[in-house]
Amino acid sequence: MFGFFKDKLKGALQKFTKKVETAPEKEVEVEASEVKDSEQESAQKNESKKEIKKGKKSKSKFIKTETTLELASEPPVEPKEEIVSEIVKTNIEVKELPKDEKKGFFARVKESFSSKPFETASVETPAVETVKVKVEEKRGFFKSIAQKITTKQVTSEMFEELFWDLEIALLENNVALEVVEKIKADLKKDLVDKPVPRGKVEEIIAHSLHLSVEGLFMPGINLLERAKAKKPLVICMVGINGSGKTTSIAKLTEYFKENGLSVVLAAADTFRAAAIDQLQLHADKLKVKLIKHDYGADPAAVSFDAIKHAEAAKKDVVLIDTAGRLHSNVNLVDEMKKIVRVAKPDLKIFVGESITGNDCVEQAKKFDEAIGIDGIILAKADIDEKGGAAISVSYVTKKPILFLGVGQEYKDLQEFNKEKLIASMGL
Repeated sequence: MFGFFKDKLKGALQKFTKKVETAPEKEVEVEASEVKDSEQESAQKNESKKEIKKGKKSKSKFIKTETTLELASEPPVEPKEEIVSEIVKTNIEVKELPKDEKKGFFARVKESFSSKPFETASVETPAVETVKVKVEEKRGFFKSIAQKITTKQVTSEMFEELFWDLEIALLENNVALEVVEKIKADLKKDLVDKPVPRGKVEEIIAHSLHLSVEGLFMPGINLLERAKAKKPLVICMVGINGSGKTTSIAKLTEYFKENGLSVVLAAADTFRAAAIDQLQLHADKLKVKLIKHDYGADPAAVSFDAIKHAEAAKKDVVLIDTAGRLHSNVNLVDEMKKIVRVAKPDLKIFVGESITGNDCVEQAKKFDEAIGIDGIILAKADIDEKGGAAISVSYVTKKPILFLGVGQEYKDLQEFNKEKLIASMGL
């Protein structure tokens, strides 16, 4: 399911990530406080403490260098490959303090240590010029140092160019334009004019896309709870010709029966040849009551009789099968409105073919405008390689997807789970 969409999206994301990674770098000043001391610095401090306790003077000379700072008494610290990406060249002039000032300083240090325990002694540290180092992680040379973190920063103009491949992949998979615009806006918000650390580009893009797609789906409806709260629960099924309404009704009947609820079917499709016979076969196999009239009868009257029977027999659910119709067929749309007025269904569920993509989304919009649908069942989702309808129809109509039809058996009706659907798309 959604295999083509998954492959296309993966390829587009890889291109998008690569383009962001090759975008111009921008250095951003980041204040790093309480940086952990390196092992070499800790060893040096311990040695200095021992010498101070013995009353010895410890001298450290800074050596002028073109690449980094070194201590005369210690070997040069090798920058870790995974931490340091580049050392910024700098020239620092170190001035020798006058001899009497040196003595005064260390004399005060010695005097301080002789009058107070070592743990509480305070030492005035002369100001040291800050060295700016280009790194990717915090280093342990000083406890507080201004670091330069090399990052990627994408401008608004650059983003439009970068998003192109991803936009084409979404449109090729029948994703509605409204959904493409939402995903684009979400990614732009997370990426444009914000520092993206090197090595985190793919992670940030994937996370942003996942959250964006996750926000496309409306909260679902628990049909079992609704059926237990109101008896009988009347559900009217609508959709175009051949969308899978009758089969979906049979699957929904099995779903209710498996959960201990009784069902009555109403054959309100009196227009299509053999529609009543087809529903009768399902009713016989599922062992449920079917209320039917002759072909050409008033569908609203059939629906009314089915509801009255369910009330008398104390049945839990009434499922009304209606004739398939296009939103452009005015007469049949008016007939559908009449069924709704007479039957007063608790829920109106649109059944559409997942494989028809944007057509399915447009049909759902029109049926919603005509009668106000409450939920959606996507039939034939198991053979849908693109998945555009699945991630578009709920966002466009603002109605929840309730079930996915994933096979020909009665049990092949899968409760909609957005996390499963997103995972099946590789997000």
